[in-house]
Amino acid sequence: MVCRLNKSLYSLKQAPRAWYSRFATFLINLGFTEAKSDTSLFVYRHGDETAYLLLYVDDIVLTASSQHLLQRIITSLQQEFAMKDLGVLHHFLGVTIEPRPSGLLLHQQQYTLNILERAGMTDCNPCSTPVDTQAKLSEDVGTPVADPTAYRSLAGALQYLTFTRPDITYVVQQVCLHMHDPREPHLTALKRLLRYLRGTVDYGLLLHRSSSAELVVYTDADWAGCPDTRRSTSGYAVFLGGNLVSWSSNRQPVVSRSSAKAEYRAIANGVAEASWLQQLLAELHSPLAKSTLVYCDNVSAVYLSTNPVQHQRTKHLEIDLLFVRDRVAIGDVRVLHVPTTS
Repeated sequence: MVCRLNKSLYSLKQAPRAWYSRFATFLINLGFTEAKSDTSLFVYRHGDETAYLLLYVDDIVLTASSQHLLQRIITSLQQEFAMKDLGVLHHFLGVTIEPRPSGLLLHQQQYTLNILERAGMTDCNPCSTPVDTQAKLSEDVGTPVADPTAYRSLAGALQYLTFTRPDITYVVQQVCLHMHDPREPHLTALKRLLRYLRGTVDYGLLLHRSSSAELVVYTDADWAGCPDTRRSTSGYAVFLGGNLVSWSSNRQPVVSRSSAKAEYRAIANGVAEASWLQQLLAELHSPLAKSTLVYCDNVSAVYLSTNPVQHQRTKHLEIDLLFVRDRVAIGDVRVLHVPTTS
């Protein structure tokens, strides 16, 4: 028997989209605008009144320029949907938000303790650093681990912890590369990271007030760092007014034939993230007054970003080259050199 539904039901494939469409339509009728840079973000701006609403499935974070506007929006939502006002934001998607004198501290302390308990390492000896920078993890060195499922479970759980712990992003990316066939050296690296977390359980991300609204990006790459594929790992860190707001560490999809090319691919990733943040800030009605500064420690890569001359050796970098040069030409970004020792 086949039934035609008059409305969407929970657990159906179309249910999440139907819910989002219903909620978004109501917000738009209320005067909100759906952000193009992030469709889960809605912005209300009328005169000197401003409100931001962030939606994740059926969890909502709402802030407004005045208590009167905030309460007005909450009342309108409660009249249309069955919901509960939980008051001031303290927890969201497993992240704890603690007010501090200088700003807000975002941390996942309880989540970290849960991971340590799952691994049976709540009483382990702490380690001062998350990774051994001298040794590179290889695919086929060492014997396979006795319980690969436990390895994969812990590595996957650590990925979520990087939301508030940028200091472990690189090593988490490294241990996750070997989830398909984990071996003893990979498990040793994972346990070292857990020992580091045991000594830094109270670490988090501090967002403080700042009079500066400048966007600054730092990029880097380890040329041919993977001992198996000789692919490079690139990373970036984006600061807004001195606050770290975005970061990444990923293995590049192709082999770079020189350090300059590996570094330039890292620059392109950083510029792409900065471009998205520029659009996001503009939609939040806080546009940047200055060009975004992108720093790299490779002089050749910096020259490539501004030199319009085409070279035979950089043809395979053409898309990244033209993308960065376009952003530089229109004044959105400036690519500058920073010494490695800085």
